[in-house]
Amino acid sequence: MNAWVHRLPIAKWRTLSPDTLKKDLVAGVTVSLVAIPQSLAYAQLAGVPAYYGLYAALIPTIVGALTGSSRQLSTGPVAMTSLLTAASVAPLAAHGSEMFYAYVVLLALLSGMFQVMFGALRMGVLLNFLSNPVLMGFINAAAIIIGLSQLPTLLGISAAQSSHFLLDIWQVLIHIDTMHEISVAFGLSAILLLLAFKKLTPRLPGVLITVVLLTLVSYMIGYAGMGGKVVGVVPQGLPTLSIPLLDWNATKSLIPAGFVIALISFMEAMSSAKVIALKTRQPWDENKELIGQGLAKIASAFCHSMPVSGSFSRSALNLSTNAQTALSSVVSAVFVLLTLLFFTPLLYHLPKPVLAAVIMMAVIGLVNFQSITNAWRASRDDGIAAIVTFLATLAFAPNIQNGILTGIILSLALLLYRMMQPRVADLGMFEDGTLRDARRHNLPLLHPNLGAIRFDGALRFINVSYFEDALLTFERENPSVHHILVKCNGVNNLDASGVEMLSTLISRLKNNGITLGFSGPKKQVREVMDKTGLSQKIGVDNIFSSDQEAFDQLFLRGVIDTRIGRAL
Repeated sequence: MNAWVHRLPIAKWRTLSPDTLKKDLVAGVTVSLVAIPQSLAYAQLAGVPAYYGLYAALIPTIVGALTGSSRQLSTGPVAMTSLLTAASVAPLAAHGSEMFYAYVVLLALLSGMFQVMFGALRMGVLLNFLSNPVLMGFINAAAIIIGLSQLPTLLGISAAQSSHFLLDIWQVLIHIDTMHEISVAFGLSAILLLLAFKKLTPRLPGVLITVVLLTLVSYMIGYAGMGGKVVGVVPQGLPTLSIPLLDWNATKSLIPAGFVIALISFMEAMSSAKVIALKTRQPWDENKELIGQGLAKIASAFCHSMPVSGSFSRSALNLSTNAQTALSSVVSAVFVLLTLLFFTPLLYHLPKPVLAAVIMMAVIGLVNFQSITNAWRASRDDGIAAIVTFLATLAFAPNIQNGILTGIILSLALLLYRMMQPRVADLGMFEDGTLRDARRHNLPLLHPNLGAIRFDGALRFINVSYFEDALLTFERENPSVHHILVKCNGVNNLDASGVEMLSTLISRLKNNGITLGFSGPKKQVREVMDKTGLSQKIGVDNIFSSDQEAFDQLFLRGVIDTRIGRAL
């Protein structure tokens, strides 16, 4: 326990220099100026009262800073996790009901427990099952959904929520004539101000200044009395710690959503941590970060709040303001605490269309169709996975977790398909003396008595029949060949099914007067051959360290009557 405690960031703070403390203080204050309005906005996105967002930016932020591994990662409410939260709870409880809020808190607990379990079991590597094309397809679709979900609030239109998000948006558009003009004015003003601050004075806390200015305008003109929607009363003081409501039926229904939120939110946090590590050259531990992010979610549940994650935008701001340690996140949380204690009355007149604009501007940078195009150019399978994930996420909305699950299943299916049919090439001698794909370069056989093929992939149970069919096809198409050389330096693994298939194939070919040889087997493959007796079955004199050795030996044995491959 002592060793584990000494690894916590707080254990190193007692040795911090005054310069480091100053940098962390400045960074923490700067991040808090963005975190406070963003927290209010993301609470709106999650479908919970505004103060849930402030609670999520307090104790969970501190827990994430104290238990994670990345010094500059800022934990708290984020757009993607907030949207997933609202979508996951909507089928179980009416929006705005106390049961809805209770299930949001329960979801924070479940997703946190998943992450802690993954980290404790050192399962961070399992995140590799979520491929980048699938993630990019999901993020692009989710960003569009997040932006469109704020249209009713931005336009001041009361819109019903159904199980078909796109139909809901269509209903908003056909009833756009009922929009509340003053709400639209507030929303558009917020967008224009945010764009101006980002372009002209990016160092200023544009989000905070925009929120303060438009809240003041709202108060002065009596926006709430004109039918406009404002944040309203925000409870003053600290969140009360309580055990989340544990409902077994709801828990069973929320477990899949908790798993998806644990996966997606950590992917978001991991991308931030990787960028930070590259820029600061500081190490980070994905399993430790999993535990830290999971504990932050659990803390959020006990604070009666919503699921949290590592924020890319606030982490980038933390890094750009020269934060040195996780103390900067604690400073940020302290300013959220001061807001809860003294300034919540000032939030009453904050227009909700302004928060909608904050959300829209926060996610617009996530839309990146070039990433899907690049995936298509790199691999047709990756492109298909990205496009299907994108379309599925839009189609399933508001249940966008089904979109990411569709993408994961499809990408794994495509991976298995590729593993089942790895590349097998008939080889011929190219003019430079190297073995190349004979069909691609229109090359003849190496020799009337000798043929060669290359297998690019591990010989496992999933593809042994494909390899066997390729060899037998080669035999049928080249009846004059009496010796087949398998160039196997691309074979990284050989399992029991591969051994059994090769043993049977060698016997079958031998009965047909054909000898099977292997050139360039890797150490791990040769070890399996030796341990299983396959080397004896092949004949140790038919296993060659290189193609050149194979050609030389076959010439000496009279298999081929001329030397070939001397330029290799």
